[in-house]
Amino acid sequence: MVLSALEKAEILVEALPYIKQFYGKRVVIKYGGAAMKDCQLKKKVMQDIVLMKYVGMHPIVVHGGGPEINRMLERLNINSHFVNGLRVTDRQTMEIVEMVLGGKVNKEIVAGLNASGGKAIGLSGKDGSLIQARPVDDKEELGFVGDVQQINPEVIETVIENGYIPVIAPIGIDDKHESYNINADLAAAAIAVALKADKLVLLTDVPGLLMDADDSDSLISVLKLSQIDGYTAEGIIAGGMVPKIDCCKESVLGGVGRTHIIDGRVPHSILLEIFTNEGIGTMVVDE
Repeated sequence: MVLSALEKAEILVEALPYIKQFYGKRVVIKYGGAAMKDCQLKKKVMQDIVLMKYVGMHPIVVHGGGPEINRMLERLNINSHFVNGLRVTDRQTMEIVEMVLGGKVNKEIVAGLNASGGKAIGLSGKDGSLIQARPVDDKEELGFVGDVQQINPEVIETVIENGYIPVIAPIGIDDKHESYNINADLAAAAIAVALKADKLVLLTDVPGLLMDADDSDSLISVLKLSQIDGYTAEGIIAGGMVPKIDCCKESVLGGVGRTHIIDGRVPHSILLEIFTNEGIGTMVVDE
């Protein structure tokens, strides 16, 4: 479908209140899932983020990279297994995780943003002690899997103030200078709170939270914190959606204005959520 000049103008006018509302505001985007694997989707995400920057917003990208880590471990004949959804990360595996996330994946995203007309700088949680970490629980069982202990946002602030888009690999460091592999959703939520961001956007491979997991038309557009316990007890919030909702909840309680779980498989999903009346996905709010 080819839009007329008038239709394009009407789209811009519809976006104007949202551009005004979020001008100068910070939006943390957790980038992962299909949007990282499909070349066309990847290109559109890069375009969305660069457009946000040029209309005056400050996007901060936090990325995952599980499939890339899996591929590298397979190439090196290193076995990988999971406990409660967390990759058991011994010292050798941690070296690969850091190489893939902090090197290959991070710099590919930076290059994609630069190619789309933006200016991006890649960081890991070790830069400027950005993500201070601790073992998630029993280190003997999970190895170097970490929880966020503290965020030092100074390096992110410096990057933003100089007109760049920060791209952050979720690798933490402890007081003994050990590296830790941190879940990207958790890292994004903690960074959003530390930056006092106005939005946290989690790109996923599902439409959002569904009332009926088998019915994509049963999307819950707005989820209030007061509804979370009830929906969890009913099994509506279950499986992989539990940690994502938890991240959104902690972000809202920590002062982030609004949090969104959106379908990264939809082209330009970030723009649709932020700049249109309809939006997509599930928005988690206080009340």
